Formats: sequence, structure tokens, C-alpha cells
Amino acid sequence: MSTVSETTADTTELTSQYSAQVAGDLERNLKEQERLSGEIEALQAQLAAVRHDHTVLVNIQQALGITAEPVAAPAATVPSPRKKAAATGTGKQTATKKTTTTGRKRTTKKTAAKAPATSSPRPTLVELVREHLAAQTEPRSAAEVTTALAEQHPDRAIKTTVVRTTLEGLVAKNHAQRTKQGSSVFYTAPDAEEQPTSGEQPA
Repeated sequence: MSTVSETTADTTELTSQYSAQVAGDLERNLKEQERLSGEIEALQAQLAAVRHDHTVLVNIQQALGITAEPVAAPAATVPSPRKKAAATGTGKQTATKKTTTTGRKRTTKKTAAKAPATSSPRPTLVELVREHLAAQTEPRSAAEVTTALAEQHPDRAIKTTVVRTTLEGLVAKNHAQRTKQGSSVFYTAPDAEEQPTSGEQPA
């Protein structure tokens, strides 16, 4: 009796396993069917849209007279349409040449209009500092030079540290002179300090 019970239990377990597996396979099969059905519907919609576009294009082609009409006349009348086609082709070539020439003229005008903008580069900070010192009659500190240049050129980000470095570079090249009053350092253009010296020589 125990053997029969064990066999029955094994059979029941196998049946439940197969049932679960079959149920899972059925679920996956249904999902696959849904996926394929969705793809088929999408493809059918695309096909319908393409066919609609084809119909529209054919109608436009017929309206423009591009489609060749069936020839009912004798063969002797065939050269006449060919001449028209040749004339149409010549007209298209002429129109293409005119369009190309017009496009070149427009491009030339645009290039000429852009040329002045690129021919005037912005002055460098070194040039601005030198010009500012040359226009001053008294020594100026780096902070004063920075403030003056920032007011004259609000579109440029001018920092005191950069101006001080630029001034020191000008001093190293003898394009500016440095004087120290207490703990403050002032800068002048070379000509600004040479003028008093040259004025004292005649005396």
C-alpha cells in the first residue's frame, strides 16, 4: 500500500510541475502573439501611409503633365513632343545657370559684408595699458589703470592682477617705468618721466 501511495504522490507532483510549465509556456506564447500582432499593425499602418503617399505623388505627377500620355497618333507625329522635351530641357539648364549665378552673387555679397567685421580685431590688453599710460600726466597705480580701462571697455573683464602683470611686463621691456611711493607702486609711460629731465637740462 505504501508503494502505491508513493507512486501516486510522485505522479501528482509531476503533473503539477508539467501543469505549471505548460501554464508558463502558454503565457509566454500569448505575450509573443500580442507583440507580433502589434508589430503587424504598425507595419500595416506604415504600408497604408506609404500607399497614400504614392497615390498623392501620382496625382501630382499627372497634374503636372509629367506622366507620358498614350500615343494614339501615327509615328510621324512623335518628333514634335521630343522637340518640346528638348526645349524644356534647355529651359531647365538655363534656369539652373541663372540660379547658380544668382547664388554666387549673393555669396559674394555676404562675404564682402562680413569682411569689414573681421578686418578690425580688438586691441589687446597690453595695447590698452600702453595707450592709457601714454595719455596720463601723472603716475597711476595698477588699481587706477584697471578702473579706468573697465569704464572705457565695459564689455571686457579686466582684473587688477592681470593689469599689474601686464604693467610689470611693460617695465621689463622698457615700455613703462615704475616708481614706488611708500608701500604703493605707480607706473608711468617712459616719455612722461623723461620730459622733466629734458626740461631741466637747458637750465
